[in-house]
Amino acid sequence: MTIDPDRLRDALEEADLRALLLTVYQLTGEEKWLTLQPRRDTRILAPEDAGLSAAEQGELRAAAFDLLSTDAARTPVVADPSDDELHALMNLCLGEHMAPEYVPMMREELGLASRDVQWREEPSKVRKRVLIVGAGVNGIALARQLQGLAIPFEIVEKNADVGGTWLENRYPGCGVDTPNHAYSFSFGAPFPWTSYFSRRDQILSYIKRTADDLGLRERIRFNTEVLACDWREERCCWSVHVRTPAGESTLEAEVLVSAIGHFNQPQVPAIAGLDRFGGQAFHTARWPEDLDLTGKRVAVVGTGASSMQLVSAIAEQVSELTIFQRTPQWARPIPRAREHIGAGAQWLMQTVPLYARWFRFLMFWRYGDGLLPFLRYDPAWPDAGRSLNRGNDKHRREMEAYIAEQLAERPELIEACTPRYPPYAKRMLIDFGWYRALNNDHVRLIPHGVERVEGSTVVAGTERVEADVLVLATGFDMTSMASRLNVTGVNGDTLAARWAPDDPKAYLGMHVPGFPNFAMLLGPSSGLGHGGSAMFVAECQARYVARWIADLHERGLASADVTEAAYDRFVERVDREHADLIWTHPGMETYYRNSVGRVFSIMPWRLVDLWQMTRAVDWQAFDTASQA
Repeated sequence: MTIDPDRLRDALEEADLRALLLTVYQLTGEEKWLTLQPRRDTRILAPEDAGLSAAEQGELRAAAFDLLSTDAARTPVVADPSDDELHALMNLCLGEHMAPEYVPMMREELGLASRDVQWREEPSKVRKRVLIVGAGVNGIALARQLQGLAIPFEIVEKNADVGGTWLENRYPGCGVDTPNHAYSFSFGAPFPWTSYFSRRDQILSYIKRTADDLGLRERIRFNTEVLACDWREERCCWSVHVRTPAGESTLEAEVLVSAIGHFNQPQVPAIAGLDRFGGQAFHTARWPEDLDLTGKRVAVVGTGASSMQLVSAIAEQVSELTIFQRTPQWARPIPRAREHIGAGAQWLMQTVPLYARWFRFLMFWRYGDGLLPFLRYDPAWPDAGRSLNRGNDKHRREMEAYIAEQLAERPELIEACTPRYPPYAKRMLIDFGWYRALNNDHVRLIPHGVERVEGSTVVAGTERVEADVLVLATGFDMTSMASRLNVTGVNGDTLAARWAPDDPKAYLGMHVPGFPNFAMLLGPSSGLGHGGSAMFVAECQARYVARWIADLHERGLASADVTEAAYDRFVERVDREHADLIWTHPGMETYYRNSVGRVFSIMPWRLVDLWQMTRAVDWQAFDTASQA
C-alpha cells in the first residue's frame, strides 16, 4: 500500500495519542515507549494529547510517521503479548489500574483472541436446523457464529430489511447514546463513523454492511411475521407459523431462538380521545415518511430518550412545540459527542488496524463498568432520597449545576427539570441540545401528563394546547419480549402465561423451563443500565447460544430444557444483586421495573461478569433427552 506522506502527517496530528502510543510500542517492541505516561482521564471523549508534553507528543508522532510511511499495516513485533504484558499495556493506555480479570475479555475485544465457537470434535453430520427470529443486531451476531460452525440456520424477519430497531426508528434526531466505536461488533472492518455518537442512518448503514459482508441476506426470509411457535414433543422440534404477503405457512426447526430484543413494540398510552385527534398522531417508532414539520404546532408526550433527541432536532423547525412531562429525567452533557471526526482520524482508523483496535478499547472501557460502584447503596449515607453514596451525590451536584447553567434564561423551568430521584435510578440520558431547545420562546414544557384529547386540543390539567401534530415519545412494551411470538412449550404452557402479568424471567436471560431447545437473545436481565454496549451483550449471548447448540450436536442430544432449580437459583441471584443497586430506589417509575417493583429488564452484573457467565454451558442446569 502506497502511503501519501502528507496525508499520514496530517492524520497523526489528529491521532489519539493513547492509541498511537500502544500502536508504536506493538510495532517496535521498544520498551522506551513504556516510559511515557498518559494522564488518566475518565471523560468519554478525553483530549487526544493524553496529557503528554509537547516534546513527547512530537517524538511519538515522528516515530509513528517513520513506521507507517512504509507500511501502515506492517506486522507488529509484539503481536501477541502475554496476559501480564497486555495488562500492563492496558494500564498504560488508560493511565489507571485495570483489574487483571478483564484481560481475557479485552484480549477478545482487541482481536488478539477469537470469540468464535469451535467444534471440539468435527461432527460427521449436522442435523439440527436453527430458526432465528429477528435480523437485527442480535440475530446477526448469532447467525455469524452458526455460519462459522456450518450449522444450518434461517432467519425470519418481519420487516423488508435488516436492522431491527434501527430500521424501524427513524424520527428526527434518532441516534445512539453509546460511543459508536464501542457500539459496534468486535469483528469486521472498522466502519467510517463520522461522529462519536452517530445518528440512526449511519448505524443502520453499519448493520446492513455487516449483514452484506457476512452474506446473510440469502439466509433471511424478509416480510415474514411469526404468528405462533409450538413445541412438538413427539418430533423434538419447533413448529413456527408465519405470515407473508403471499399467505400463511409453517416452518420447522429443531432449535428456535428469539432475537427480537426489547425496543420494537411501541408503548401507546391509553389517552381518551387519542384515536380522534384532529391532526396527525403517531408514536416515534412509527414516524411517517416525508413528514414536514415546518411551521407546524407540535405536541410531544414524554421526556425520555427519544423525546430528548427529537425535541433537540425539531425545535428550530416548528412554530410551536409543547412537551408534556410526567417525570423529569437526568441528562448529562458529553462535550464533543456529535463532533465531526476529521479525515485524518478516519484514515488512521481505516488504515492502521492496531490503532483502530486500541481506540475502540478506549471507548469500550470509558463507557463500561466504571460507573457501577457509584450505583450501590451506602447504608451509612444520610440522604438516600437524593443520592445513594458520596460519588452518586457528586454526580447529582454536577448535573444540578449543569441544569441551572443551561436554563439560566428560563429559571422558572429549573425545578420542573430537576428530578427528585438519584442520578442513574432511571436510564441516564445524554443532552444533545435538550436544555438549549427549552430556552426557545416558542417551546413550552408542561409538567403534567396528558389526560385526554379533544379534537385538536391536548388537555393536561388546566392546560389546553392546540396542535397539528401529536407525537407519542412514550417508549416501548418491555415486559412481553419473546412472549409476543406466542410461544407454547411443554404441556401446552405458554411463555406469556409463565411471565404473567408482567414479570419476565430467564436463566442467564436466555432459557425458561418448559421450553426445550429454545433460547432468547437480550431477554430478561440482559439489558444495560450502568453503561456498556448492547453489541457486546449480543456477542456474548450469541457465543453462548452457539456453544449450546454445538454441544447439543456433540452430545447427541435431541432436546435440552433448563431445570426449574437452575432457573430459580439464577433469578434469586439477580434479585439479590439488584437489592443493593440503585434501580430498586423507591418513589419513581422506570421501564427497568415491573408493576410490583422488581427489576426485570437490566442485568446487575459487570460486563466482565457477563463475559464469564457466557463462556461455557453448565449442562448440570439442563434436563436433556438423547437422540434416538
